[in-house]
Amino acid sequence: MNVAVSKTDSAPAVDLNAIKTRQQGAWSSGDYAVVGATLQIVGETLCEALDLRAGQSVLDVAAGNGNVTLAAARRWCRVTSTDYVGALLKRGRIRAEAEGWAIDFKEADAEALPFADNSFDVVVSTYGVMFTPDQAKAASEMMRVCKPGGKIGLANWTPEGFIGQLFKVIGKYMPPPAGVKSPLLWGTPAHLRELFGAGAASIAAPPRDFMFRYRSAQHWIDVFKTYYGPVHKAVAALPADAQASMLADIAALIDRLNVAKDGTMVVPGEYLEVVIVKR
Repeated sequence: MNVAVSKTDSAPAVDLNAIKTRQQGAWSSGDYAVVGATLQIVGETLCEALDLRAGQSVLDVAAGNGNVTLAAARRWCRVTSTDYVGALLKRGRIRAEAEGWAIDFKEADAEALPFADNSFDVVVSTYGVMFTPDQAKAASEMMRVCKPGGKIGLANWTPEGFIGQLFKVIGKYMPPPAGVKSPLLWGTPAHLRELFGAGAASIAAPPRDFMFRYRSAQHWIDVFKTYYGPVHKAVAALPADAQASMLADIAALIDRLNVAKDGTMVVPGEYLEVVIVKR
């Protein structure tokens, strides 16, 4: 229920640093790299949408285990990969070393990037920066370190898509912190214009689908409750009856969206493939 607040009322201040600390703990739990590696195709297609050119300097923000990092390196770009979870950067480094790429890995907060203004030709993030508590600050930082005429590339889950609906299910059992904007806003063109419009020459955000292909709905649930931080933490925090109810709701969501008819799981996960050109 939405309650109107009069102009004389003042909402309690939101402790974004505390929320960030909790989020860092969530993304450090499980092993996101297991899930992240399955999303590699998104990094590849985003690099194509950005029309990357060999020799360009690319910054991957909230890089996780390095999907866009590796995709840009495969196109002979000079890549810096950042995240505030050191364990995920380590996994990205192992992947890069296995393929023989020289990539600069650096722990960094998306809301306070340790780089000078106008440092990079391209700044990217797939399903990463959208989870920052201070959305305006994160967007501002990405714009700040991008060169004039450079590009910002994002992949953001939409509110209506599979992952957007998944977070709504989780929110029924584990309500998000009061006063914090939903990360799913990054999956709406209007919010992207609000965050980036002032400094953008153009913003393109066509919807795309990532296909979640798993052995079954139960296989997906087993993987995500073990490795994907938000689901892993919710399952761990809930009492047994609420946990069972949430997982049943997730299974029903998958059953409703599953396009496979052979007993496996093939669920389209809608996201926006965003390309922003900085003025």
